[in-house]
Amino acid sequence: MMQQIDLYGVFLPTLLVAALMAYAMFLALRNGLARIGAYRFIWHRPLFDVALYGVLLGLIGYVLKWLLY
Repeated sequence: MMQQIDLYGVFLPTLLVAALMAYAMFLALRNGLARIGAYRFIWHRPLFDVALYGVLLGLIGYVLKWLLY
């Protein structure tokens, strides 16, 4: 991810955009999981949340790399 994204003349690092997208997806997934009661079956919720965010960030980074190159 060496490219930068141009947003109306402001250059943003690709990792920043990916991190913000992953955070938005993470919040939606976390609320959905809490609503259906999936956190009852998870032993360590903060550790699961960090892992979920890492997986989402990696997935978005992979997709952005595939789209931008």
